Amino acid sequence: MTDKAALVELGNRLGDPMRQLALGAEGNISARLTEDTMSIKASGCSLAEMYATDLVDVRISTLLDLLELDPDDEQTRAVYRASMIDEVDRVPSVEAILHAVLYATTTTQVIAHTHPITVNALGCSQQAELLVEGALFPDAIVMMGRSQLLIPYTDPGVPLARAVRGGVEDFITRERTPPKVIYLANHGLFVLAGSTTEALQVTEMAEKNAKILYGTLAAGGPKFLSQQNVDRIDRRPDELYRRGQLTAK
Repeated sequence: MTDKAALVELGNRLGDPMRQLALGAEGNISARLTEDTMSIKASGCSLAEMYATDLVDVRISTLLDLLELDPDDEQTRAVYRASMIDEVDRVPSVEAILHAVLYATTTTQVIAHTHPITVNALGCSQQAELLVEGALFPDAIVMMGRSQLLIPYTDPGVPLARAVRGGVEDFITRERTPPKVIYLANHGLFVLAGSTTEALQVTEMAEKNAKILYGTLAAGGPKFLSQQNVDRIDRRPDELYRRGQLTAK
């Protein structure tokens, strides 16, 4: 179980204006508490300035009930409040249903949602598919996995949660592992991690990868690594060790 102090520290670091990953009340974070509970940032608060009191504990299974409904905004708010374990004067982030879906479909322990500038520059462009077309350099493979998932723009809330659930299920069938990185076109980035350290570093790597990809467009376009090289890097014992260290911290 992730310590809440570590989760708050992750939020503060992701929200640091110097990093330009999430500004104002953008983005959200969460951590799995038990199989059926998670702690998630409250709606409307700033990652940069959040405290432990800005975390709301909710039941995952209660939120998942929304997927079987066609709820309006009022019904969604009612289910969100019903999911809360303690009566507090805060409500979970609007993306709580998406976090719930990701915890239900994977074994991830920490989720970080941000709006990195370069990731969004590409995700809002005519060439968003380049984000998932291939791997550019070894550390991107080690930290983000050999493949990532891109979801076309979908209205946040239940519609987006359904789209991501389908995309993740297809990804797992194809890759035999869940994605570490999910790009939401015209929206932002979701990182699925085993620890708060990994969540931060994978988020930073996704932005670095996007900056390099963006730069290649001014130099004739990206030159992706061959599939043979990607497979080799993904399976190297030394790289597997490095990947394991990130998850453990």
